[in-house]
Amino acid sequence: MAAPIITIDGPSGSGKGTISRLVADRLGWRLLDSGALYRLVAYAGQQRGLIPYDESGHADIAQHLDVQFGLGPHGGEQIWLAGQEVSQRIRTEQAGEGASRVAAMPGVRAALMDRQRAFAGPPGLVADGRDMGTVVFPGAPLKIFLTASAEERARRRYNQLKDKGLGANLAALSLEIAERDRRDASRAIAPLRPADDAVIVDSTAMTIDAVVARVLELAAARLPAG
Repeated sequence: MAAPIITIDGPSGSGKGTISRLVADRLGWRLLDSGALYRLVAYAGQQRGLIPYDESGHADIAQHLDVQFGLGPHGGEQIWLAGQEVSQRIRTEQAGEGASRVAAMPGVRAALMDRQRAFAGPPGLVADGRDMGTVVFPGAPLKIFLTASAEERARRRYNQLKDKGLGANLAALSLEIAERDRRDASRAIAPLRPADDAVIVDSTAMTIDAVVARVLELAAARLPAG
């Protein structure tokens, strides 16, 4: 019997990364942070000196991405690219813009598809991204589309960056999120949209704990016990 999968898709700043990590931790399941893969490809392309829209160059990077995911001593995420710890470097707004750009490249998406699907396995997988339920795991028994108002998403992202000691401007973040929404929703390959059978969860007025509880409630109702 195939391991169960929960997909959590949504726009930038909706909280899907935080929710996915907490749900995976509560269930004791694997976690796929697909957005980190695209951020890594964009970052590696920048390090290599590629021009921003060099699709073949970025696809080659995606094909041979040497990445490891882990947890730090205090439970925070740690990501290594070719043996170099890059967790903070790929969480900047610049890296997010780069991820959105390379994610629109068919060659990059194709190169990362098998890598993403390989995360599925016992006891289960929580897959976080923008096309997990529509493209990567269309057969997942529970698909969540997590959203929030653009204003709330900008505010959350602003606070997140400030907490990490990174510079941030709320007005600029609002514009960047609006542009990223437009680009992600209008791209020809795997545009950002809810799967037809996804459950829409609007977290604008919800706490993190409330969103996690809602996802776990849906999982208990829709996934086989055990």
